[in-house]
Amino acid sequence: MLKNKWLALFVIASFLTNFIIPKASAETAFQAEKFPFKEMQVQVMPEFDYPEGWSRDIPSLLVGQYGTITNKSGQDYDGKIEISVPAMEKGFEAFLVAEFPEKNKPEVQRPYDVDKENGIITWKPAKAIKNNETYEFVIEYYTKSIDVKDTKSFSYELKNKADIELLDVIFYAPMDAKEMKIEPKAQNNSKNEYGEELYYYQYKNVKADTGLKYSFSYKKDGTESTMEAINKKQPPNDENHSGVSATDQVVKNGGTTDSAKRPIIGLGGASIIGIAIIIAGLFVFLGLKGNTQSASKVTKQNKKQPKKSSQTVKKDNKIVNSEEKKELRKKLLTGKIDQEMYDEEMKKLI
Repeated sequence: MLKNKWLALFVIASFLTNFIIPKASAETAFQAEKFPFKEMQVQVMPEFDYPEGWSRDIPSLLVGQYGTITNKSGQDYDGKIEISVPAMEKGFEAFLVAEFPEKNKPEVQRPYDVDKENGIITWKPAKAIKNNETYEFVIEYYTKSIDVKDTKSFSYELKNKADIELLDVIFYAPMDAKEMKIEPKAQNNSKNEYGEELYYYQYKNVKADTGLKYSFSYKKDGTESTMEAINKKQPPNDENHSGVSATDQVVKNGGTTDSAKRPIIGLGGASIIGIAIIIAGLFVFLGLKGNTQSASKVTKQNKKQPKKSSQTVKKDNKIVNSEEKKELRKKLLTGKIDQEMYDEEMKKLI
């Protein structure tokens, strides 16, 4: 009798295992081909900025990918997203993963993992992606892949595991760089109001595993980053920089309002993060990374540290205020906030 009971339990357990586990796996396994990109914008930025602790002996290469994928799996998806990254590149350092859960709302950072062996970065969205609905995200990473000789050079390859309906690829030449060469030849190039050269490509209906490849070289003295150079400059005060939208600027300069033809302005609107600049007559790409992360770090550090003397506290507050003032200044320079908002926020820090 006991033997028969154990046999019955074994049969039931085997049945449940075969029934439940494959179903759970089917719900959580990410299949890139079932999540095609409605839009993707890639920004490749040599010597644009340096993460904390980065040695200036090696130039930084910052890459930002801003994507909108559509769930075409036939069901709601509650698993992880997988995006290809060059994780085996020299000095690869994932910097940011965030999502845009609501239109015209700030981004929300997500915890992520990097699989170096398979070259992917993974994270789980805060909410399930409904069938046939879109999901917007941004990832940013640095590498030390710039080769320094008489000229500085690097290559970039976009590895897309899914189809892309509309793709923009933009290269930012470092501020004060000379003798830039890019292959294949850029479809368009322009200068922004700070004198920075930009080279950009636009594609439609890019098939999965196309593997677009580019090479870029330039000459530049010193180790000053583009952001450091921009912080020393003031944007010109003319009608092209009067706070109108990027779309308005495109039209003003003879562009088109046809959304299928104009460049992607930015997948998260004015709130999208990263580090970028207003591009006169072409793009307003990204504002600056907000203070959320730095503020949380300050809070954590304050919880861990013992009480300090009033003089030390005043000194620390001064440092924090100084950093916040720098962030506000960057936001003003990049057009994320206007002069009125800048003045108002600065008053709170005095």
